[in-house]
Amino acid sequence: MTPSGREANDPHGESSPAVPPAPALAVLDRLQGAGFEAFFVGGCVRDRLLGRPAGDWDVTTNARPEAVVALFPHVVPTGLAHGTVTVVSEGLPIEVTTYRVELGYSDGRRPDGVAFTAELAEDLARRDFTMNAIAWDPRRDLLVDLHGGRDDLAARAVRAVGRPVDRFREDGLRALRAVRFAAVLDLEIETETWSAIPLSLDVFRRVSAERIQVELSKILTSSRAGWGVERLGTSGLLTAFLPSFPLASLAGTCRALDRAGPSLAVRLALLVSPLGEAAPAALEGLRFATRLAGAATAMLRTSSLEPGAATEPVALRRLVATIGPDRLADTLAFHAALETPGWAALRGRIEAAGADVGPHTVRDLALDGRAVMGLLGVPPSPVIGRVLEALLVRVWQTPTGNTPETLAAWLPAVYAEVVASAGSAPSVRRGAQSGEDDGR
Repeated sequence: MTPSGREANDPHGESSPAVPPAPALAVLDRLQGAGFEAFFVGGCVRDRLLGRPAGDWDVTTNARPEAVVALFPHVVPTGLAHGTVTVVSEGLPIEVTTYRVELGYSDGRRPDGVAFTAELAEDLARRDFTMNAIAWDPRRDLLVDLHGGRDDLAARAVRAVGRPVDRFREDGLRALRAVRFAAVLDLEIETETWSAIPLSLDVFRRVSAERIQVELSKILTSSRAGWGVERLGTSGLLTAFLPSFPLASLAGTCRALDRAGPSLAVRLALLVSPLGEAAPAALEGLRFATRLAGAATAMLRTSSLEPGAATEPVALRRLVATIGPDRLADTLAFHAALETPGWAALRGRIEAAGADVGPHTVRDLALDGRAVMGLLGVPPSPVIGRVLEALLVRVWQTPTGNTPETLAAWLPAVYAEVVASAGSAPSVRRGAQSGEDDGR
């Protein structure tokens, strides 16, 4: 086949992709050696043209899926109905997809069906953005670019293939992907492509929360998270999946994101912080992992703390324990990005007091509840928990005291204080203080 449209035979040119890994080339060679056309396509070609390391090496071919399966010993039928199989070549998974055209998108999510085609041009025409619609055969130094994707990359532009509104109404997620690609790859969205986003929001609203969450996470962890969220807000995408987001807070949120470090938990907390009490439900609705959503929610709750009041070592240790020592760094970064009053000097005070070093909870004490009960000769009761908490406060006052010997020496006085405040003491086990066997 001689592809029509733009072609490039300049392997030494500035924008020529680098050499793919040997296992990926082996798949291409096997297909071509059997008489089929085969090209690398999509993100791997785009990333190499941008000088970025490629992730997945995807292959497009005129070989039907059954022919691909017959050619390779290790194949996973990941998407046979849509013409895709995964060839495992020397341990590297390579997706191989037959040239195809798509038969409508009635649900705005996935094609109603596909039809295989013998023409590479028809396959490239169905793709979302011009930069993802480039095919490359390194063996022939041939770049097949029928939609100007290489020129768009040179111009730093995200442009839809064909009519943008058609592409976005086929699959509602593509509008969000346009913003994601621009944010992650440091590009701009071409004018007509940008203008088509508001025209397809009704289709975007049908996209599942799980698919939105994946793209949103990539925007938030990009170097242009603030820019990306600003585009989400002005296009209408943001309020399509966060309906209660107050757009009056958009500019401040974007500035905070630009000040934040790379932590996804911090950036996620910053994004939903304008939602107030609705933030936890919004995180749950977007199907973020429980641990990640919990970390973001915990940061939001620290907004009710008064860090300026914590100046003495015990108060600082108590504050660190309240925040959670494992969440301290992210919480400080969260408030630094928001420029929350009272938080700027906290890190220095914590470090000066050594309050960032444990113990922070009763679990960090050198004696546990069982040891305390044994030393006191008392059965389990809520008093033991209060004794451990009182020991912890003593250790906060004297950090070197967190040894079994020192805690044991403190224990009688601490126990007496706790009992006095509680008004009663648990019964002493028979024999526990006389040395007799208590039957355990």
